Amino acid sequence: MTIMNRRNTLSLLATTAALWFGTASAQVNELNFGIISTESSANLKNAWQPLLDDMQKVTGIKVNAFFAPDYAGVIEGMRFNKVQVAWMGNKSGAEAVDRANGEVFAKIVNADGSEGYWGLMIVHKDSPLRTLEDVLKARAQLTLGFGDPNSTSAALVPGYYAFAANKVDPTRDFKRMVRANHETNILAVASKQIDVATVASDGVARMKIKQPEKAAELREVWRSPLIPSDPMLWRKDLDAATKAKVRDFFLGYGRDEREKKILATLVLSGFKPSSNAQLVPIRQLELARERGKIEADANMATDEKKRRLQEIDDKLAELGRQVASAK
Repeated sequence: MTIMNRRNTLSLLATTAALWFGTASAQVNELNFGIISTESSANLKNAWQPLLDDMQKVTGIKVNAFFAPDYAGVIEGMRFNKVQVAWMGNKSGAEAVDRANGEVFAKIVNADGSEGYWGLMIVHKDSPLRTLEDVLKARAQLTLGFGDPNSTSAALVPGYYAFAANKVDPTRDFKRMVRANHETNILAVASKQIDVATVASDGVARMKIKQPEKAAELREVWRSPLIPSDPMLWRKDLDAATKAKVRDFFLGYGRDEREKKILATLVLSGFKPSSNAQLVPIRQLELARERGKIEADANMATDEKKRRLQEIDDKLAELGRQVASAK
């Protein structure tokens, strides 16, 4: 289907949606699309701009790329309606749902068709470190490149599975810890500026495309359990007609060779429908990590500890019920 035909179809769908759901809020004529800072803004703009240009043509809505120096900047942008649609990770997506009026409507599909990715721990290929156990044993002599606090794959997931599970605090137990985006940490390991880093598997995949000689300098020493693929979010208060245009654009994107080539630069093959339910495993992980910290706190009063643990258990039980009801 040509872009013009798709635009006409989306216009009809949007009009129908407006008739069905009413016009409680006016249709927008401009959208800011938030992009989390996994790499430099320049690299991200080069990768995403062709898709955003197509989105503008198909929907008839002006689309602007919105960048921030960290993940929190995009979350706050959505909170204050400076961002209406965004690509985020699961942890940042959960933050946006909880405090920025965000809502998941789709998720990315990787270039190989999979719907998940991994948190990795990487070292230089010449490093004597071979395993997670090696890293943990030598941590007092190592510089760690850790992810943005709102990164799922480079902070939350390794923070729990690699560190908390082994009673290690990545912010205090290494010789030095620095926070940076995936690209910066990958390049720092490749150039031996830091000893080890936590990054996303798709960040390494992107580096193999952009700078294969740098990617060739890396070696993986740990891989997390599978993480659900990144969510796409919009503000819940977007009008129904605009939501219909945005949803149909993403769910229909990647069908011809030109669009497939654009997605390949992003290491994607397309998008699938999703909802806030995909964030439940991340919420469970956050609560489990918090529970572990409370249990290990020897200075907390017994009654207070019991109360807070019960609160967490209640939340975990409710999330468990949500998972069970969704099956």
